[in-house]
Amino acid sequence: MRPRPDRTVENELLETHDYVGGLDEVGRGALAGPVSVGLAIVGRGTLDAFPEGLADSKQLTARARTDLVEPVRNWLVDCAVAHASPAEIDECGIVGALRLAGLRALQRVAERGHAPDIVILDGVADWLTAPQPDLLTVLGDGRPSRAAPEPAVDTPTPPVRMEVKADARCAVVAAASVLAKVERDSLMIDLEDPGYGWASNKGYASPTHIEALATLGAGNQHRRSWRLPGVEQYRS
Repeated sequence: MRPRPDRTVENELLETHDYVGGLDEVGRGALAGPVSVGLAIVGRGTLDAFPEGLADSKQLTARARTDLVEPVRNWLVDCAVAHASPAEIDECGIVGALRLAGLRALQRVAERGHAPDIVILDGVADWLTAPQPDLLTVLGDGRPSRAAPEPAVDTPTPPVRMEVKADARCAVVAAASVLAKVERDSLMIDLEDPGYGWASNKGYASPTHIEALATLGAGNQHRRSWRLPGVEQYRS
């Protein structure tokens, strides 16, 4: 029986904050396509009873995830899914691209008046907060060597609460994971496909995808700074 998320962490944070966000990413380990970040916002007036069946997106079928999208949106104060392209992943690195997508999602809810006062982030590594330069990452002029490009609008980064297994334990993060997974999957299905099998593998390293890489080479949706199986690398 899979673990059921609850609202313990977010309700604790709502005692001292008006809006709490949950962030989760999808596509981090793919060979192709964007990396996507879902952001879900709850407030003090959000109902404790969240949609039936809500769980970490990885534990749900595609049909179950799709069926949850409308109930999840109706339950939340606000939500957004944003992306960083394969080219941006190559330019910024995966961590910088995650931050870029996260800031874009924050920008969208902020424009609607729902900027979170704090966000819950799954895992142990905070990819949302801007990294501090150190002696290994700073150039001679004092600039970070791989600084992620910022969104056009200045978007403050809220404090981050790290929670291990947050996508399975925290309802607001589970909601973000479902929204991000459904939207990214839809984007991959809609891509023009010369034979990589986007609709089935969503850019991940399936046997069909690896075989297509060996015969077709890398396409414009591939992360060319990555080690792509069977393909001569295109490193800048």
